Amino acid sequence: MIGLVLALPLLSINMQQRPQESNWLSRPFSLLGSSISEIFFTFSEGVRGTTSLYLNLIDIKKQNEEILSKNNEIQARLTRMSELVIENDRLRDLLAFKDRTKMKLVAAQVIGRDLVLDHNTVTLNKGTEDGLKEGLAVITTDGALGYIFKPEAFTSHVMLITDRYAVVDGIVQRTRAHGIVEGRNQYGCSLKYVEKTEDVKEGDLVVTGGLDNIFPKGFPIAVVESVERKTFSVSLKVDLRLVVDPYKVEEVFIVMDAAHEDYEAAQAAVKAAAEAAAAAEASKASAAADVTPASSPSPTPAKPAAKPVTTPPAEAAQ
Repeated sequence: MIGLVLALPLLSINMQQRPQESNWLSRPFSLLGSSISEIFFTFSEGVRGTTSLYLNLIDIKKQNEEILSKNNEIQARLTRMSELVIENDRLRDLLAFKDRTKMKLVAAQVIGRDLVLDHNTVTLNKGTEDGLKEGLAVITTDGALGYIFKPEAFTSHVMLITDRYAVVDGIVQRTRAHGIVEGRNQYGCSLKYVEKTEDVKEGDLVVTGGLDNIFPKGFPIAVVESVERKTFSVSLKVDLRLVVDPYKVEEVFIVMDAAHEDYEAAQAAVKAAAEAAAAAEASKASAAADVTPASSPSPTPAKPAAKPVTTPPAEAAQ
């Protein structure tokens, strides 16, 4: 109460001051008010900036999620396109192989594999309704795969060459040494009954012999992995590695009729035709290069007093 009584005269004096005049009593209150206003303004600006940043982060997160979703979609499309390109290349190779052979072939797809380690078989999506029967050879564009041993109405089971019950007649391509290819395990096979005196080396290619017109003659089977000459044996022990991985094959051909085709002779004919075509192109290009300078006009006319140029017979003939 005493403070209030003492403050009333001071307040009355301050109220009597003109607006443009500054009173010492109002300065602390003015300073306090400006400080509070500045603190409130700074706090409000901080709250506003934090809220704006939070909202921007939410928008950025949504945009990142959308971009990530689109990126995943584009990646999936790219993967599908790459798979289609690979499949298209495989089918193009199959079609080209079928066009350049005289064998009667039926295309099929691998739809199943035998999980029993005792047997090495695959299942195809063609059966007796498509004309298949037991004993028909199954090949790929790169090499022999096996033969049908149990055909059904709409599917067929193929015994791979690596199966321990599978046998195919084989020939060492380099030396023409004969033998029987027998399955050893799911990763390889063996060439049996090859005479000990035969020249067989690691890296030699073993091809089909073409007996019984089941497989085409000279079709690749396997590559010699190792050769062992036992002392008390009349034949070589030859281990083979298949040229075709049977567990990566997706499309195959069933040989309905091998037409006694000699695959080696056909390949040699194709190679000879390609070499002849290349030689013809080279000869044509060389002839064009020889004719072009002679047919081009001379930039300056010949002088009457110039010494005549003798044309060689070869150039005159050209």
